Amino acid sequence: MKVRMTIFLTLCALIVAFFILIKREAEARAEAAFTKEMEELKSSAPEPTGERVPVLVELFTSEGCSSCPPADALLMQLDQAQPIAGAEVIALSEHVDYWNYLGWADPYSSRIFSQRQENYSNAFGGDKLYTPQMVVDGQREFVGSRVGEAKEAIAKAAKTAKATVRITPMQQGAEDLSIKVEVENLPNVSGNGKADVILAVTENNLSSTVSRGENSGRKLQHAAVTRWLNTIANVATSDKTFSTTYSVKIDKNWKRDNLKVVAFVQERSSRRIIGAGAIKLNWLG
Repeated sequence: MKVRMTIFLTLCALIVAFFILIKREAEARAEAAFTKEMEELKSSAPEPTGERVPVLVELFTSEGCSSCPPADALLMQLDQAQPIAGAEVIALSEHVDYWNYLGWADPYSSRIFSQRQENYSNAFGGDKLYTPQMVVDGQREFVGSRVGEAKEAIAKAAKTAKATVRITPMQQGAEDLSIKVEVENLPNVSGNGKADVILAVTENNLSSTVSRGENSGRKLQHAAVTRWLNTIANVATSDKTFSTTYSVKIDKNWKRDNLKVVAFVQERSSRRIIGAGAIKLNWLG
């Protein structure tokens, strides 16, 4: 009886070891393929000439998600290298809060971003709540580490006519910034004929050393982390131009040299982005 039990346990251990080996090999192949795609993306970056159409690229991510770091790296490359011809990638890294229970509270997470992702899930009409999820211009969603799909979606979105969005800093203080947002040549708004004007502040060059959860022991690098996001106005289908001034509170822990202000117009029903713009704040001094 003892011999049979020993043989059985040995076979179980061998089976487990076999499947672990297969999993590790699959993960190694996937990592190698991703690295190759990223290198190709870097080498294919076009010259910064010609007109570029703004394309909003949102990444729903979390430091508590072990599959998110490659997607974070892809968003960083899209944001910094601008490798898609004809497109000005405007990146928003939105850290959801529903993975915080795994033992690591993502310091950049917010219920606001989780709710925004839920709104997209409802608009897409299915079970589309996962990380990492990339959403391009509010119309195309996919796993956020898929380089080829990101390139294709962004290139296609850049061929769509958009409203012109201008952002002008009007006045800045120690803890606040007055921003003027102007929108011109708004296309027709579909659905209920209403759209939201949304303002966001993002920060680059952020990192965390994770001590618990799925990414325990890793140092994670982030770009375009959304520090603040809010709907500041609404526009109707009859509006072709729009202008407003809005005051944004700047947290003392945010580094102004790494900040961007992003403004975009989003259809309320379809979630389509019909105009976007961004400026860096480092030149303000």
